[in-house]
Order: sequence, then structure tokens, then C-alpha cells
Amino acid sequence: MPEPKRFQQSRAGEQPEWLTLGQAAKYLGVAQSTLRKWCDARRVPAFTTPGGHRRFRKSDLDEFVEQSQLGSRGRRGPLVLVIDDEPGIAAYVRASLEPAGYEVEQSSNAKEGLRLIETRPPDLVMVDVTMPGANDWESLRRLREHGGASAPRVILFSAVNESDEELVRSLGAEAYFGSPLDPRRLVESARDVLPV
Repeated sequence: MPEPKRFQQSRAGEQPEWLTLGQAAKYLGVAQSTLRKWCDARRVPAFTTPGGHRRFRKSDLDEFVEQSQLGSRGRRGPLVLVIDDEPGIAAYVRASLEPAGYEVEQSSNAKEGLRLIETRPPDLVMVDVTMPGANDWESLRRLREHGGASAPRVILFSAVNESDEELVRSLGAEAYFGSPLDPRRLVESARDVLPV
């Protein structure tokens, strides 16, 4: 049985009218998890195939871009740098913050995070306190000392430990929250420190 016309690939060089989740996420320049979250919140319309796969009409994505902060294609909102060695946790934090209006960059370790801060200073840094090598907190101290009054604000988090107010005070961080990581709490903590 031939494929329905609306799902057929377009001629070479043309963008197909209907895009898969991966194609649509790439087209918007966001993670697939972010696009799924936007769909679940009904911000982006999608068609679900009988097999349970989402398809996105290119014209709907274009309209979403025009109506949202993504339309500027510049800074989409306050920039948050998430430093976490667990890609799944970092993606979870990103998927929570992007729909709330934040632009998110990720780093897998403190050294890379400091390099990113120097090349494109974020407005807020969210750091996993349980990363290997993070015990001495030297990189966070250097970040605070190097930036002085203009240093980005810092929120500490952990997917396995409970909050530690003493650690927050000793490092000059704004807040610390521990397990379980709650998407609402992630967004509320970011908004308390850095409103969108």
C-alpha cells in the first residue's frame, strides 16, 4: 500500500511538509525531550501515527517560532549553564527550563563549564554537587572570585543528596536543592534567582 501523500518525502533539497520528532527538534534547534515537553503542554501541535510516533507539520513549527521567543534566533531568554556529568540529568534540567523561557547550555564537567563561562558568560549556573572531582569546589570558588560582582549566580543541585544549607553559604550559592529533582522546583529556583 503506498504511503499517504502527506507523509511522502519531498523532492531533493526541499524540506518535507511532515517531520519526525528528530527532524522537528533539529529544525527548531532544541533537544527532542524539549519538543516532547512542548507537545505534552500543547504548545506545539503534533499528529500521532497509529504506531504512536509524533509527526510535525513544518508550517506549524514555523508559526510556533514566529509566536515564541525562538523567533528572534538570538538569545531566547536568560542563559543558564547546567554543569553535570550525567547527560540524562542535564537533559532533564534543560527540558524543565527551556519551556519556562530560559536558554540552556550544558557542560559535562567543571573545567569545560569554566571555559564556557569565559567565552559566553551565563546569567545563572546550575551545578551538580555530586560530580566526581567536585568535592574540593575549587572551580566554583574560582568562578566566584574571577567574576567578582559580575559573576553569574549559582544554584547547586543533586539528584541523590538532600539539601545542604551550610554548603550553600560556604560557597556563596543562591540555593541548593536535593533529591528528588522536581521540574517545578527547578523552574521555581531559577525564577527566584533570575526571573524570565
